Amino acid sequence: MGTTTNPYELHLDQNPANYVPLTPVSFLQRAARVFPDYTSVIHGQRRFTWKETDARSRRLASALAQRGISTGDTVAFLAHNTPEMYEAHFGVPMIGAVLNAINTRLDADAIAFILDHGEAKVLITDREFGELVTHILGKVFYKPLVIYIDDPECENPGPKIGECDYEAFIAAGDPAYQWALPANEWDAIALNYTSGTTGNPKGVVYSHRGAYLTAVSNALDWGMGPHPVILSNVPLFHCNGWCFPWTVAMTAGTFVCQRRVSAKVIYDAIADHKVAYVNGAPIVLGMILNAKEEEKRSFDHIVNVMTAAAPPPASVLASMEQQGFRVTHVYGLTETYGPSVVCAWKEEWDHGDIEEKARLKARQGVPYTLQFDLMVADATTMQPVPADGETIGEVFCRGNQVMRGYLKNPRASDEAFAGGWFHTGDLGVMHPDGYIQLKDRSKDIIISGGENISSIEVEGVLHKHPSVALAAVVAKPDIKWGETPCAFVELKPGHNLTVEDIIAHCKANLAGFKCPRDVRFGDLPKTSTGKIQKYVLRKQLQDEVGDSVPL
Repeated sequence: MGTTTNPYELHLDQNPANYVPLTPVSFLQRAARVFPDYTSVIHGQRRFTWKETDARSRRLASALAQRGISTGDTVAFLAHNTPEMYEAHFGVPMIGAVLNAINTRLDADAIAFILDHGEAKVLITDREFGELVTHILGKVFYKPLVIYIDDPECENPGPKIGECDYEAFIAAGDPAYQWALPANEWDAIALNYTSGTTGNPKGVVYSHRGAYLTAVSNALDWGMGPHPVILSNVPLFHCNGWCFPWTVAMTAGTFVCQRRVSAKVIYDAIADHKVAYVNGAPIVLGMILNAKEEEKRSFDHIVNVMTAAAPPPASVLASMEQQGFRVTHVYGLTETYGPSVVCAWKEEWDHGDIEEKARLKARQGVPYTLQFDLMVADATTMQPVPADGETIGEVFCRGNQVMRGYLKNPRASDEAFAGGWFHTGDLGVMHPDGYIQLKDRSKDIIISGGENISSIEVEGVLHKHPSVALAAVVAKPDIKWGETPCAFVELKPGHNLTVEDIIAHCKANLAGFKCPRDVRFGDLPKTSTGKIQKYVLRKQLQDEVGDSVPL
């Protein structure tokens, strides 16, 4: 006779011996134990080993704990890709705190909002932003403890704002600090703010589990073996550098830092440090291909390049391959820990010509190995569209690489997860072989140099000008940045403005990277109900540049 009780539930419970919550912090512990003397981080003349990075991260955790920082507290960083920023990805979560890496390109008002919304108790900032931080501190309600990073590679150091410098701060910490595992792998590890919607940015919450699995999937889906050397051109404030700080620790690789992205930095890193992995926005491909001869360096190994956003044109792919670079195309959002979709390459595609390869590589692809599912469906019914490569629907995903939700914004979280899928807001098609391809961005987000720019936000500023009757902002293909904002402006009768007037107005009210680089005056195309037809404007710009823009 059988039993109604499941035998596999009897005396087979989780316990400390058979279950440990997933956390990417564990990767650092292993790297320091197994490969203590391998190089972990390179920055200018500074080099660290995994043993040293582990000790410095523990010191940071200990120093924060001594100041009363603990589980659920937010520690904000306003910094470039430096060793201190790298260490933050381990030291902060070691005490259960949450790392909030802030976009360094935002203005004082936006950063003040982020610090208050996240209730940051500590702000660790690069000296380059000393004057900016002075303005920020005058705007915030919650007054954080401020520590400054005195990076010797900083070319334009500002005032020393804060209690002490980072090195002095962590010197008080214990290099053998015994950090604790998260009570639950679902606990928050990071807080990243979006910049692609109207109003204030939304705080995207990552879990230890999601960060761990994304880090693993990065290595699997990019074919990274042990000890890779990577130059991350993705700022660590972008989805925590697409979670690659944790991937590098998992593989006991080497993370090459840089304060500024440039062709010279890229080629020097490849030649001097044998960098074999480079990631970044499409602008990185342009830097590589358009580098001056004096910036280029020779190398004798294949360099893998991971790029997101706009797919590279065939001519770019051909040139990259000829110069020793192999491109992988990915797609994702802040809400999916960065890349969670990859154009997984198949060996049989190697036999096609460059045009065919480009056509295939232009597709965003299939779910990351550790992302569960992906579909293109009707936005209302959520029924999958035919896999014909033509029927447009919204892109949805679900799985381990989807955020916990938006901080203090249950309504937005519920909307994002309606129907049991994450709504990306992007429009695309599903090809017969199961690969998706984006066709448009339903919310008119402009991605410029890897930064999200809300067209609605820019339009709001334009409409504040007393001479502007109507304004529409759309993405204009750009050789360097991939896309830049182009403003179409309809003036009030009897009013006159110049392009310079519009740009000056925008610069006075927006962060620099959000300002239009091109302004057109004239009547805007409208529907019978008066709605501006943005697709007409986009087509006009695309027709001007042709089917593709060389990067």
